[in-house]
Parts: sequence; C-alpha cells; structure tokens
Amino acid sequence: MFPVARITALEPNQLPPELRERAGVDSRAQLGSLAVWALQPRLASALLDLKLVLASLSLPPRLAELVRLRVAFHNQCRSCMALRSIDAIQDGLTEDLVCELRAPEESDDLDERERAALEYADKLSIAHHSIDDALFVRLREHFTEEELVELGAFIGFCIGFGRVAMSWDLVDDLPDGLRESGVVGPWDADGGVLRTA
Repeated sequence: MFPVARITALEPNQLPPELRERAGVDSRAQLGSLAVWALQPRLASALLDLKLVLASLSLPPRLAELVRLRVAFHNQCRSCMALRSIDAIQDGLTEDLVCELRAPEESDDLDERERAALEYADKLSIAHHSIDDALFVRLREHFTEEELVELGAFIGFCIGFGRVAMSWDLVDDLPDGLRESGVVGPWDADGGVLRTA
C-alpha cells in the first residue's frame, strides 16, 4: 500500500483561472506542490513570482536543474524528484546525467562549475556548518559574487520549499519507483518523469 498525500492537492481545473493559466500544466502531478499551495492562491502566486525571478537570472537551466534535483534527493521530496524542466532538457539535461547525480564527484559528464554548485548544494542541504573558505575559493573559480548570491537563493528556495512539500507526501500520482518506502533518488523514476514548464 502506497501512502496518500497528507493534505489536499487540487487538480488543475480547481485552480483559480489566473493561477491555472500561469502554471501552464494539465495534470496534478505536473503541478507538484503548487497543487497544495493553490489552497492559498496568494501564496501560490507569490511562489510562482519567486520561481519566475529565479528562472530569469543567469544560472544555466541545466545547472539549476541538477542542483534542484540533488537538493530534492536530500529532502526526499518525491514530487520534486519526479519533475524535469523543459528548459533544462533543451540545455542538455538527460536522464543519464540525472543518474550521475548518485555520485556527482565520479561523473565524467559534469563540468567543474556544476560539480562546485552541487557540492555547495550538498553542504547547504545536509551540513551547512561545514561550509568553509576553501569551498568559497572553489566556487569563486566558477561563479561571480552576483552568481553566488543567485545560487545561494536558488538552493535555499529548493531546500525550504522542498522540505515543506516533502512533509505533505505528494506521491499519489507518481511512478511506483518514487512512491515506495525508503530512500529514493530522482534516478529511480524509471522513465516516469514529468515535464514541466
């Protein structure tokens, strides 16, 4: 028996019209946690505004999606792990690359900039007190200070909102590999990933 969401998740046709149009998806699974945030439309709208600002900054879509998926793994947010950004796919994200997030330090397909961003995401997610000057020396080799602010904001967004979404257990519409108990990763979706704008 698979778990059931702990809080009501709305269907796209139950969203206020403006919110439904902004979300631009046609299934509850594609909505992800927005299906619950929509119970408070002003919060959902503000969340979309923040996501839009973060998406409009300078981080490449592939890098941002790799970071998002790695944080989703640490959060064990299964609905977050099931989603893939169309922009990231167009920027070179593949499911093979997602599978390499199991051990990013061993991947031949990640560049040094992506590895540094993933290390920062890992440490912010699970050991933020271990962040030291050496990590920032490495990050500065690949990111400007403005980009570091952006990367930090993006990771913080993913950690915070992902942990809330994880607590809601929004797994009803996910592929079986992401619904089973125990630790899973975005690489366990078995082709059942959902594309979202």
